[in-house]
Amino acid sequence: MADTQRPLSPHLQVYRWQIQMVTSILHRATGIALAIGTLLVVWGILALASGEAAFEQFKTCTGSPIGLILLVGWSWALSYHLCNGIRHLVQDTGAGYAIPQFVRSSWLSVIGSFVLTILIWACVLAQGGVA
Repeated sequence: MADTQRPLSPHLQVYRWQIQMVTSILHRATGIALAIGTLLVVWGILALASGEAAFEQFKTCTGSPIGLILLVGWSWALSYHLCNGIRHLVQDTGAGYAIPQFVRSSWLSVIGSFVLTILIWACVLAQGGVA
């Protein structure tokens, strides 16, 4: 066999990053983040059921800068996973497989997730939810 300097199998250094690849990776990563972040939601529900002192401790933790970063990140992951999941459902009908449509829908799911996250937090802040 001729000695070639090519890798034996494709990897991320060989592929050119494209929005389609990024959205696929992000969909998997946000699914994992949602599973882990759900523990935070469960903690809040249990603290609410446990009484005022436990819920105050939960509010203190989630009201801290790290807690707010986690909550905003979790809400973005939820928004992205929702938008990209809807995109996948549309593609399951057989629509949107042409490259221009696929790229457009990929960008729409990314942009839509940021818009949805901003709307969610605007509603939270308007209701005084982080006070």
